[in-house]
Amino acid sequence: MALASPERGKAAIERVGCASCHSIAGIDWPKGKAGPPLRAMNGRSLIAGELPNRPEILAAFVRDAPALVAGASMPAMPLTPREALDVAAYLYELES
Repeated sequence: MALASPERGKAAIERVGCASCHSIAGIDWPKGKAGPPLRAMNGRSLIAGELPNRPEILAAFVRDAPALVAGASMPAMPLTPREALDVAAYLYELES
């Protein structure tokens, strides 16, 4: 299996519209404010305030947040497992 690709992750973020709810570095428009800004993920200890910050968990969360965090306001996203890993790779490479 190929390594996760931040470039493919950015393309997936743009395709599914993550920036509709989140401000994300490198994504010029839109700049959503409903969810928290997504930056410096590699410096956070927790995802959504309760999950250990590890690539496979972040990938699972961006793909189907409600399955991991009860009451999550983020919906399940139309991402393949591969795309979710790519999205995680992109988010981990962002600075604060």
